[in-house]
Amino acid sequence: MTTEPGFPTTRLRRLRRTRALRDLVAETTLEPRQLVLPAFVREGLAEPAAIVSMPGVVQHTRDTLRKAAAEAADLGLGGIMLFGIPEEKDARGSGGIDPDGILNVAIADVVAEVGDALPVMADLCLDEFTDHGHCGVLTPSGEVDNDATLELYAEMALAQAAAGVHVVAPSGMMDGQVGVVRAALDGASRQDVAILAYSTKYASAFYGPFREAVASSLQGDRRTYQQDGRNVVEGVREALLDVAEGADLVMVKPALAYLDVLRAVREAVDVPVAAYNISGEYAMVEAAAANGWIDREPAILETLTSIRRAGADVVLTYWASEAARLLRR
Repeated sequence: MTTEPGFPTTRLRRLRRTRALRDLVAETTLEPRQLVLPAFVREGLAEPAAIVSMPGVVQHTRDTLRKAAAEAADLGLGGIMLFGIPEEKDARGSGGIDPDGILNVAIADVVAEVGDALPVMADLCLDEFTDHGHCGVLTPSGEVDNDATLELYAEMALAQAAAGVHVVAPSGMMDGQVGVVRAALDGASRQDVAILAYSTKYASAFYGPFREAVASSLQGDRRTYQQDGRNVVEGVREALLDVAEGADLVMVKPALAYLDVLRAVREAVDVPVAAYNISGEYAMVEAAAANGWIDREPAILETLTSIRRAGADVVLTYWASEAARLLRR
């Protein structure tokens, strides 16, 4: 709209003129406290092992994991999410329940290192521990047995709670998993352990690098239990069910290809919403930057801001520590 030809009365550029003005009116914040660092720890390692498809990310030893956790606490991150990689696997994923299994000892290590200064979270799923690579136990015909798997999730939750975890994160997409885990924790007087539910988790082509990271044994796919990427309403239903079963936070995974779902879930639930900026999303940016096609550091912050803008209160990202340092700078 103009008062005379060539002279607009509405000049939105006024508030973009300086960095300070842009910061003053910014609608979306990105802060270290909103970021959670996923971290891998592998049994038997003498030194960290690089993950080829995820440049800059490693499989940690127990010692280097403690150091990464201490750094995360110093940087003011919102948490650390632990994934364990055992030396041996079996059909039931027994290593995930064993108190002396790599994930449970790593939880204890990290809690001893950071105390309550950093929320310690743990993936609650069997896929890293099963020799078939699925997120649950199998029937004789090779299908994932939902209800038999729930019994093992309950045991796994109690093992993680005994190790001192602050937040368990059931990620297997079994029907009823949150209710079973909540009942097990409450029945063992572990009411203080929170649940971050992987509620809206889609079968995705972008998980590939993660499977290298956890030395996955998976043959085939997980489409009979992870969600169909064509569905939004179903994703919202999953989140609502998990809230009803006792989830303290819910998650949408992946993040970038499902920002519309993230927004729909955020508008539907009354608990904090997390989103997982997954391995393939990380790898794409890193590969493009390595080829000189994009400016890496601004791309990282733009990516994470987009996830926050879509509605995530919490963002799990392999860039968490680096992003925190960039934000401080």
